[in-house]
Amino acid sequence: QVQLVESGGGLVQAGGSLRLSCTASGRPFSTMGWFRQAPGKEREFVAAIFSSGSTTYYADSVKGRFTISRDNARNTVDLQMNSLKSEDTAVYYCAADSRMWVIRTTGYEYWGQGTQVTVSS
Repeated sequence: QVQLVESGGGLVQAGGSLRLSCTASGRPFSTMGWFRQAPGKEREFVAAIFSSGSTTYYADSVKGRFTISRDNARNTVDLQMNSLKSEDTAVYYCAADSRMWVIRTTGYEYWGQGTQVTVSS
């Protein structure tokens, strides 16, 4: 049974940093990603990474501030978030899929429960 469990969310001041982590159980995945959903808004893509670890994708809004990484041996994917802004406030979701084309879409097969990130200004 596949499970994705996120951790690392919390409250931080604007300009601060947080690191989110997601542990996947069950099997390895080709593509792992992070999405976020703010109140009243649709879920949006944040970052994704292929199993090689060398190919990454970012939303323009987080490029240069966030870094996605993965550890295939532990089946984890992390999101290092720096220079946080109030507009980064959202529930962050980890996603995983065996297909490579899903990248920026919400078509991932597996999703975590989400972790709240709140940035105070």
